[in-house]
Amino acid sequence: MSDLSPEASGAPQPVQPLHIVEIPSSVPMVSLLGPRDELLRTLERQFPHASIHVRGNEFRMTGPSADIALIERTLDELLAVLAAGQPLNRDAVERSIGMLRSQSAERPADVLTMNIVSNRGRTIRPKTLNQKHYVDAIDAHTIVFGIGPAGTGKTYLAMAKAVAALQAKQVNRIILTRPAVEAGERLGFLPGTLNDKIDPYLRPLYDALHDMIDPESIPRLMAAGTIEVAPLAYMRGRAQPLDSHVLTPEGFRRFGDLQVGDYVIGSDGRATEVLGVYPQGRKPVYRVTTQDGASTLCCAEHLWTVRTREDARAGRWRTLQTSELLDHGLKGRIHRFELPLIQAAEFEPQDVPLDPYALGLLLGDGCITGSTTPAFSSSDEELVERLQEALDNDRVPVDVTGRGGYDYVLRHRGVGRGGLRTANPVSQILRELGLFGTGSATKFVPDLYKHNTHWVRLAVLQGLLDTDGGPVTQVGRSCRVQYTTISPRLRDDVAFLVQSLGGVAYWRTRPAKGRSPGRSQGRNVAYRHDAFVLDIRLPEGFSPFQLGRKRRAYEATGGGRPMRFIDRIEPAGEADVMCIKVAAEDSLYVTDDFLVTHNTLNDAFIILDEAQNTSPEQMKMFLTRLGFGSKIVVTGDVTQVDLPGGTQSGLKVVQDILRGIEDVHFANLTSVDVVRHRLVGDIVDAYGRWDSLQHKHSGPGRTTGERRRPQRD
Repeated sequence: MSDLSPEASGAPQPVQPLHIVEIPSSVPMVSLLGPRDELLRTLERQFPHASIHVRGNEFRMTGPSADIALIERTLDELLAVLAAGQPLNRDAVERSIGMLRSQSAERPADVLTMNIVSNRGRTIRPKTLNQKHYVDAIDAHTIVFGIGPAGTGKTYLAMAKAVAALQAKQVNRIILTRPAVEAGERLGFLPGTLNDKIDPYLRPLYDALHDMIDPESIPRLMAAGTIEVAPLAYMRGRAQPLDSHVLTPEGFRRFGDLQVGDYVIGSDGRATEVLGVYPQGRKPVYRVTTQDGASTLCCAEHLWTVRTREDARAGRWRTLQTSELLDHGLKGRIHRFELPLIQAAEFEPQDVPLDPYALGLLLGDGCITGSTTPAFSSSDEELVERLQEALDNDRVPVDVTGRGGYDYVLRHRGVGRGGLRTANPVSQILRELGLFGTGSATKFVPDLYKHNTHWVRLAVLQGLLDTDGGPVTQVGRSCRVQYTTISPRLRDDVAFLVQSLGGVAYWRTRPAKGRSPGRSQGRNVAYRHDAFVLDIRLPEGFSPFQLGRKRRAYEATGGGRPMRFIDRIEPAGEADVMCIKVAAEDSLYVTDDFLVTHNTLNDAFIILDEAQNTSPEQMKMFLTRLGFGSKIVVTGDVTQVDLPGGTQSGLKVVQDILRGIEDVHFANLTSVDVVRHRLVGDIVDAYGRWDSLQHKHSGPGRTTGERRRPQRD
């Protein structure tokens, strides 16, 4: 047998069939072949065993049947890309051939024509099959991890999806963050201000933004809080001091005492569960004060839901940090940022020993000093009748009996002179409530009535306003409600009742000193106590009065809409702070003075870049910031971890913790997906081979990219 090959022996070769592919005349051949036939040369390099010639609008090919079939499929895909209006280049041809050789079920044309976002004539789209799967995963899942080497488009594509979601109004804001310290550097040793030190780490995010959004609009979007770029540490901030108060179904409670599983009151007035509690250490805090005098403390990164007049006309709210509000300040003398108000808070219902409206009447015009039988004074017969109706039950058998003029006494029914003496039931109840023996300057609303259902609180308030309050009407304006008391405690309690119903209450002091004395029974009577005047607005649906003449005057013009605006924000030192996450759909909860605030991020597209440089604790903190209607994309390269020795990468740990959880997806990109210079993919592969060799020699104790600190002697 001859050992010569057919070629060496001169044996005749089988003639390979000629395959012709005709290109439609509507397709310019130059767009398919490329300038100077660059794309044709690319095809020839990819199929060295095939012969490809172009004559007119025909491709004439000979070679192995498998290669010819692949070339024909490649041409079909390239024609589909051109039909979609997309230009071709060498990269597109090479990637189309690569996808076809991988025998994927998806067409290369579907990948290369998938538009994410366009800006200034430039369209951003995936370039590889894995990139398309990554982009599809972002659409399909709430949390997506994009893991792969540098240059695979992890962050860039996530940024494009964020911009597209913002433009489509699927989210209200974009938050971009990454660990602040990388490559072993420390911020303290870098020159400049804190922003100067942080900016180099955030620069890649800024650069990507400029590719996708008009540069002149970026400062405006950032000033409005629509786009936030911050180091990861800032994501922890949104906190209040431990000594602040938070509203719960049982009343206000110290913020620092909250635990996971407790309940607080949300903006809808209902209880919502605390899902997370995150101590933040000691931080600078600011006092945020509204125009009605309400205030609370929080850190600079604490979030507030606010709106301007322009926002109100557009029917929207936005979320800003305290520092952003501080930067905006006031718009002249007009309060700029309005805060949402709580809907009527629903506390746990409790039985009350005395009708709440009757209690309000007695606190207003009753004599409960204990020196005599409880009495009531009023010139309005309707109030006397209403008091009798409220007390006319078996539990409080009392008759409101006239003593002449405007004075009435609350007599125990069925007890006459000479009979068995028993305690007056009203007196007994007032003793139980701690009110018996109080005077005009010391009266108050018992907690049993303040921390009760909204109708109990409203009835008490109506009794107080029917006696010591009234409508203030002005031509062409809605009706104000005014209330006066000389009891500081009752002043605060009335404000509590109003605010708990979703209203606002302003108060001012009318000093006793210097005021002209009043007259009583023909003699001067000096004022012994300062008077407190409250101006009140209640939300629609809550009438402040039951007394007919006052109610009619109020309803003639309506009470207007209660509103709260931020008046000032001032530094208030430092404090130990904490943030919480609540289960409410809008993530809002109620803090001091019934101010509505929140910590978590709703309707936001959040990107954490360089996540391999987070610790497991940081990763947990970040993921638990997720609010309703939001998406999170976490990107990183587990082969480039730069954490201190002994610190695990949060990106590595989270794969073991969250893998398999519904609505969480891990997208893995490889060197095949590198879209930078083609050498980058080769470099990534070379390092991968070297790392595998090092790992084999050094054993499994050390993972790729993690640095080992020198051992001490």
